[in-house]
Amino acid sequence: MERELLEKNLREMRARLDEASARWGRVEICAVTKTVAVETINLAYDLGVCVIGENRVQELAAKADSLNPGFARHMIGRLQLNKVKQVLPLVTMIQSLDRRELLYEIDRRAQALGTPMPVLVQVNIAREAQKAGVLEEDLESFVCEAASRQGVRVEGLMAIMPLVSDPEEVRPYFRRMRAWFDRLREQAIPGAQMRTLSMGMSADCIVAAEEGATMVRPGRALFGARI
Repeated sequence: MERELLEKNLREMRARLDEASARWGRVEICAVTKTVAVETINLAYDLGVCVIGENRVQELAAKADSLNPGFARHMIGRLQLNKVKQVLPLVTMIQSLDRRELLYEIDRRAQALGTPMPVLVQVNIAREAQKAGVLEEDLESFVCEAASRQGVRVEGLMAIMPLVSDPEEVRPYFRRMRAWFDRLREQAIPGAQMRTLSMGMSADCIVAAEEGATMVRPGRALFGARI
């Protein structure tokens, strides 16, 4: 990808996000790098991107040694239990903590390494049967349990919205996510910092920013269509 095009995409995305999130504060970009070449990813770092998100452990492992060491590397895809041991040394955060079995495995493996793993709790806010995530009625108890584990450090919430043609259709879900984020932060649950609300991708990240996301996850809007 040409530097000029990526720079233009980032500049336009940053301007739109800053305008959309004026009432909340600056939104962090987690650039989704699935299928993106390492050279392009490192170019994004040179242009100011500090956080990247990968969907697959195998792809991240293949890229890891060639990525700029300054990146914060986040796992954003659904994580299989048998991949936890492999992924922990590769990432600085797991955004997709979506079930108790995964919580227990991350906790066990991270304790063995002696370093707690920062996590976001993934919420299935739209109750989609095909999507992973904690349901709203279980969210508070799940966050409390996760926060009590020595091997994890709860830093917020994450959500993946329904795929729709008009992002306005998912605005109510973004709004509900922000309400949960604020509610859990106000409860000051020991071990849960509630610093990050990660929601919104290329098609709907501007609406997410308007409704209080602290982090968005654009990919296509920055790097173009996936190969």
